[in-house]
This record gives sequence, structure tokens and C-alpha cells, in this order.
Amino acid sequence: MKIASFNINGIKARINALADWLDEAQPDVAVLQEIKSVDEAFPSEIFEDRGYNVATHGQKSFNGVAIIAKCPLEDIVRGLPGDDADEQARWIEATVTGDHGAIRVCGLYLPNGNPAPGPKYDYKLGWMARLEARARALLAEEMPALMAGDYNIIPQPEDAARPEAWAEDALFLPQSRAAFHRVLNLGFTEAFRARHAGPGHYSFWDYQAGAWQKNNGIRIDHILLTPQAADLMQDCRIDRDIRGREKPSDHVPIWVDLAV
Repeated sequence: MKIASFNINGIKARINALADWLDEAQPDVAVLQEIKSVDEAFPSEIFEDRGYNVATHGQKSFNGVAIIAKCPLEDIVRGLPGDDADEQARWIEATVTGDHGAIRVCGLYLPNGNPAPGPKYDYKLGWMARLEARARALLAEEMPALMAGDYNIIPQPEDAARPEAWAEDALFLPQSRAAFHRVLNLGFTEAFRARHAGPGHYSFWDYQAGAWQKNNGIRIDHILLTPQAADLMQDCRIDRDIRGREKPSDHVPIWVDLAV
């Protein structure tokens, strides 16, 4: 089962590019971030025509996440537990069943947190504390599960072409990275790093200052696997070349292949 994550930066702006990628990459499941659409306006037919089932957790003009899958989506949950007052659409999860078993798929769009310090950074750290609680619960269920999406976290200096430029940014502050590693160290496997070592691997290039042309990127899109899911991993890659196409997102897809 090929499970992908893609921050599309607006479904309306990226619909053709997204359709082309789906036709080419043929993921069995994809979690999408920054759909920037309310549920009623989401163009589900584009995906349904390709054999996908669709679940969205949308929000007007901002944020928004979705899961699409070629198999049924079961037990869908919208919103990260722990704060009933949180109105930002940043979390969705569902169970999908493949030929060899089921997996819990969680899609997330973690807050950016800038400017830091400030209320947006406080919200980021609070959200990450709730993420840690949900991660603990997933582990306790002892079934294959993953959390995939735009984490807005640069885990290590090697995950940025110019780490010094991010020293004061919420994506790279020590508190942000520590919160990420607290989740990882619960017993998750960071899928990409389990397969690929070293610098030069990025998933985001800003639209400004020729970042793509200069390969001035960062790696902020991650897939975290429970031990039961990690045992099933066959491959994990970043579809880097998508960034160079017409009207691209500033992110590119990352995907994992699991024996599910």
C-alpha cells in the first residue's frame, strides 16, 4: 500500500497539478494539507473519478486537511483531540484496509508558529503537546498506524540547505525540535530517515528568491510510523521533481510503501 502526504497549498490553484501527480504516482492513500476549502466546496469528483473515496476537514481560505483512498475510509475522526475550542482544521484520521490488514492513517498540518515568541508559537507548542498525547494513544492500540503531513519542523541542521537562516524561526527553534523528538522517541520510526541518510533531502522550497533554482530547501514533511507499521515498510521517498513543474505547490509529496 502506497501512502503519500502532500501539502498542496490550495486545492483550487493546484487541482491540475494534483490530478497529474495522482495519475502518475498512483498512491493507494494520500493525505493532503492546506486544501484551503470548506468541505462543501471541495472538488471530490476529481478524486472519485479516479476511484478514490474522500474525507475532508475543511476551513474557509486557510488550513484544511483531507484523506483520499482507493479502499473504504472507516472510523473517520476530524480534529486533534484535547481542545474542543480549537477551530483550526489541521487533523484527520481514518482506518484503511489493504490486502493484508488494516492501518490507521492520520493526516496533519502542524501550526507554523511564527512569529516566535508570541501567541502563534504558544499555539504550536500546545498543539504539539496534544499530538504527543494522541501519539501515545496510537501506540497503546498496538496496531499499524502512521502520522503523516506537514509538520512545520526542521528536525536537524542537515534538513536545511542553510540552517543558520532558520536559527530564530519557529520551525527550527530548540523547543520545536524537542517537541518533535519527544513524539518520535515514544517509539515511532521517521520513515524517510530510516531509508535515507545525510543532507540534501528537502520537501519544501519557498517561492521567493529563487529557492528552488538554488536548491535552498528544507525538509518539513514527515511520516512517523508505529513499530507495527515500521515492520511493514518497504520504501519511502520524496517526489522532488514535482516542484519544478507548472504552477507547483511549494511542497512536494512524500510517500511510504507498506506491506499492508
